[in-house]
Amino acid sequence: MEPGNQTPVTEFILEGLPNTRELPSLFFLLFLLLYLLTLLGNILTLLTVLCDPRLHALPMYCFLGHLSFLDACLSSVTVPKILAGLVGPGGRAISFGGCVAQLYAFHFLCSTECFLYTVMAYDRFLAICHPLRYSVVMSRKTCLWLAAGTWLTGSIHAMIQAFLTFRLPYCGPNHVEYFVCDIPAMLKLACANTAINQVVILANIGAVVAGCFLLICVSYTYIASAILKIRTAQGRQRAFSTCSAHLTLVLLYYGPPVFIYLHPSSSQASDGVVAVFYTAVTPLLNPFIYTLRNKEMKKALRKLICGQTLSLHA
Repeated sequence: MEPGNQTPVTEFILEGLPNTRELPSLFFLLFLLLYLLTLLGNILTLLTVLCDPRLHALPMYCFLGHLSFLDACLSSVTVPKILAGLVGPGGRAISFGGCVAQLYAFHFLCSTECFLYTVMAYDRFLAICHPLRYSVVMSRKTCLWLAAGTWLTGSIHAMIQAFLTFRLPYCGPNHVEYFVCDIPAMLKLACANTAINQVVILANIGAVVAGCFLLICVSYTYIASAILKIRTAQGRQRAFSTCSAHLTLVLLYYGPPVFIYLHPSSSQASDGVVAVFYTAVTPLLNPFIYTLRNKEMKKALRKLICGQTLSLHA
């Protein structure tokens, strides 16, 4: 599409999720419940880590606190707009600036979480393969620098994506066939040739996802080898339990983005369903998977809840 004399777009309309307009009230209640449970679960996990001196001093739980905060924020970037769109047509409108901010926040949080999963895999690699050096290598200072690095690299990655997407002119249709301002849907509305953008953006995202996933796979290859060398069944079970929750979340997190960004021929409907899984469902599952599989987290959570209950009755 050529820009010509067409007026630049100042507002976009998010089409939302497919097949939800027939029963908007039902889907509104479903997503509202999903959102509230996500916030509750992740805030409880974050408070549990922060309020227990033993946990927030350990790198694994420090990273878990960052993950919980990321999940709560990621869900807040997407789900409230879905809810607004289900209330009425006016809720689907989003300003040009709001769309830029949403795309940036979406990719900032998603890429930061991607980097954080990689750091968490490295932490488990050190703890299991080099236990004697773990406390020295993964010091408190190193832990904080690694966590800060994930946020910084995520921010840089998101800025690149937002710049490449919105440097293009938007002067034609303003209906975004998606539930969030994301790159594939936005490029379809640009009034210019987007071939170069698509190649650069996909290469950028592909490099990040593939690089992080490769590092995670290498870490877990060494971890699996180290676990098999443990002589006692109890020792193997304990080592495996510390990694199984993280590995489960990695598989849940990496699958959907690969499907969306590396399969450009897929339909918007299928993309929307898959994207909801890792932006709304996975953030809900994270605290439950980590809490239910971790004895230390369950113990600290009971302590937090019981302590709050006693203070209320005092």
